[in-house]
Amino acid sequence: QLVESGGGLVQPGGSLRLSCAASGFTLDYYAIGWFRQAPGKEREGVSCISSSGGSTNYADSVKGRFTISRDNAKNTVYLQMNDLNPEDTAVYYCAADPVYWTTSDTWYVPEYWGQGTQVTVSS
Repeated sequence: QLVESGGGLVQPGGSLRLSCAASGFTLDYYAIGWFRQAPGKEREGVSCISSSGGSTNYADSVKGRFTISRDNAKNTVYLQMNDLNPEDTAVYYCAADPVYWTTSDTWYVPEYWGQGTQVTVSS
C-alpha cells in the first residue's frame, strides 16, 4: 500500500513537500513516480525516480521547481514543490512499478497506486 501525505492549501509562490510511504512492502526495488489530476483534465505524469535514485525525470511544466528524492531506509519518496502556482492545483498520486518510466511515456500505467493527496494553490 502506498500512502501520500503533505498536501494542503498554499499561496502562489509557496512550497510544499509531498511524501509517499509504503506499507507492507519495500520500495527498494521499485521506481516511484508522481502523477497529478486536476478537475476536468487528464492525468499528468509529474516526475519519476529510479529504484536506486540515480535517474530522475520531470514534466516540462515542473522542471526547475519540483524535486523528487527517495530515502529507502525510511521506505519513503518525496516530492519537493517550490514556486507553486494555481496551475499546480490537483490531486497528486504516487505510483510504484518495478520498471523505471519517464513522464513522456503517457501510455505507461504503473502497477501500484496511492489514494492521492490534494494540493491547492490559491491566494
